[in-house]
Formats: sequence, structure tokens, C-alpha cells
Amino acid sequence: MSVNMIREKLLFLNTFFRTPKQIGSITPSSRFLAQRMMDAVDWQEVQHVAELGAGTGAITRFIDTVKRDTARVILFEKDPLLLARLQDNYPEYAAYPDAGELGKILGDESREQLDCVLSGLPFFNFPQQLRDHLIEEIYASLKPGGLFVAFQYSQQMKPHLARYFDIENIHFVFLNVPPAFVYVCRKGSGLQ
Repeated sequence: MSVNMIREKLLFLNTFFRTPKQIGSITPSSRFLAQRMMDAVDWQEVQHVAELGAGTGAITRFIDTVKRDTARVILFEKDPLLLARLQDNYPEYAAYPDAGELGKILGDESREQLDCVLSGLPFFNFPQQLRDHLIEEIYASLKPGGLFVAFQYSQQMKPHLARYFDIENIHFVFLNVPPAFVYVCRKGSGLQ
């Protein structure tokens, strides 16, 4: 394991101990989880994408390798230390602290609706009001037919997500700590 990977894991662990409900795991997402999320997206069609809960950039680095050169990326990370690190590592991406302001930020950035939203937010750790607000922001920010790909550590969010999205698939990724479910959801014609 490289020195950078060890530093990343220690930074993530430290962040978990400071704000466990905000992080949801003790270690960054595995490459297997990141790859499963990337495989769900037709990257040739994506011009505007947001990543919510970007953390140390475990998923971001995969986005960076698969996206089109012209694709615009917005990152969201609440923890100030992790956000600063993302801004240093990905200066060409816009980065913000509050995913709850997704719609406002899209307006501020003069961006069209998003083709895709990727999320590592631990929704079930959040109070119901915040959870509802975030899902509504994601739904409103996506263009019709847009893709929402999120990983969770349980299937507790399935009924909630099904109210807003057409769930196309749920993949189980065993090779992650902890093992995770990748929800592949599409914005349909309206709320259920």
C-alpha cells in the first residue's frame, strides 16, 4: 500500500471519528465499489455530473478517468478538511460544502440540469427532513431521464428512492468495507 493511500485511509478514519453520522464508514470506498458505480453510467452521454459526499476522492478519481474531456463536474463534501483536499487535487472541478444547495449552485454555476448524480452520502444516517430535502434536490437537478447512482450500506432507502425514481438495478458489492449496495436509479416522469 502506498504512502498516499495510507494517508487517505487515516484522514478518512479521523473524519469518521469526528463526524460518524456524516461519513458512514471507517474507510474510503473500494475500487470495486467505484468501478460498479462507473459501469452504471454511459459516460459518452454525460456533460454535467455532480458527486455528493466526495470524501477523499475515492470515487472522484474514477470519474476523472472515465468522463469526457468536455464534461463539467461539481463536487460536494461537507467536511472542510476533505473539501480542501478535493479542491487541491481537482482544481478544475467546482467544489462546494452543502449538497442541500444543489439547485441553487447549479443556478450560480449557470449549468443546465445534470445528466448524472453520483452519491456516497449515508442517507439513512440523516434526519428524515434532511434526507427528504436532499432527495428532492437531486430529483429536481436531474434532467428527464437523468441517472442517480448511489451506494448505501443497506436496502433501507429502497422504498424512499422508489417514490422518486425508477430503480433500474441494485448491485451488491461485497468487496468493500462494509459491503455496499449500488442503487442505479433513473428520473422518470414524476413522483410515485
